[in-house]
Amino acid sequence: MNGTDAIRPGQEKARTASPGGGISFREDAMKRKEDIWKFFVILCGAFMIVLPISIGLFLFYKGAGTFTIYHHSIPEFLFSSNWNPADDSAGGGTIGAAVYIVGSLLVCGLALLIAVPFSLAAAVFMTEIAPKRGTQILKPAVEIFVGIPSVVYGWIGLTILVPFIKKVFSLNQGFSVLAAGIVLAIMIFPSITTLSADAIRGVDDKCRKAAYGMGATRWQVIRQIVVPAAKPGILTGIILGLARAFGEALAVAMVIGKTRAFPAGILSPTTNLTAAIASDMGGAMEGGEYNTALWTMALLLFLISLLFIFMVHQISKRGERAANG
Repeated sequence: MNGTDAIRPGQEKARTASPGGGISFREDAMKRKEDIWKFFVILCGAFMIVLPISIGLFLFYKGAGTFTIYHHSIPEFLFSSNWNPADDSAGGGTIGAAVYIVGSLLVCGLALLIAVPFSLAAAVFMTEIAPKRGTQILKPAVEIFVGIPSVVYGWIGLTILVPFIKKVFSLNQGFSVLAAGIVLAIMIFPSITTLSADAIRGVDDKCRKAAYGMGATRWQVIRQIVVPAAKPGILTGIILGLARAFGEALAVAMVIGKTRAFPAGILSPTTNLTAAIASDMGGAMEGGEYNTALWTMALLLFLISLLFIFMVHQISKRGERAANG
């Protein structure tokens, strides 16, 4: 045997199967590597399950003190507008958060009413009417808005939108539900548009071709075939946009007026849950009635988000059942 044909014992062992028909060392190493990655993926999935549960339990622990320690009732918290909690551990104040709750619902509802039609129209235009131009030009332009910090939206709303509303409607001040709703609508527009466009692209082309083959117009295909088929994805985009709207604090606080009163209309100032938490949490005494009431507001926001997610899942399931049968 010459020098080129000589094989070192380590090389022979790595290239041949082990005695008894077992797997080679190389295959064994690949299997171990696969097991490591499998364990890592499972760990990440478990973490994504444990994280929201942990956040919910923490918020419940911090926020339940309003009812267990200071003995306020849930109806008082939800339906009373008398907000005057004591900033100490003795308690004795009032924690009616109805003004904040109504403010959040009005602003987020108005933002959805403004954003959803524009988002759906933009998604349809990008995918069905001008797919090439939509992908090359409009989609990157829409996605840029996602990365803009919320303080920028708030500052533009404060310096441009608020004076504009004041001038157009001849008001004493432009801080209002309308200003907050418009700012939030602009903020959630790119999220809803992007997810809706992805859902519409996911509709099988066979459905479109079958409808065109039966003589349907493009508008009929969009309205009766594409949009209903993409409904679960569109609803997902809407709920994610709504979640951002409910959780947004800084931009809303800059334009809503932070007036602790029920708004007489969309042109009136008011306040909301996130603005109150952001502005008051830092100055409230830790463990006091005021601080605990703010944690209860945070718990309420968390529960509202869970409620909307549950509703979307139920609507999606009904849509799938209707489509299947």
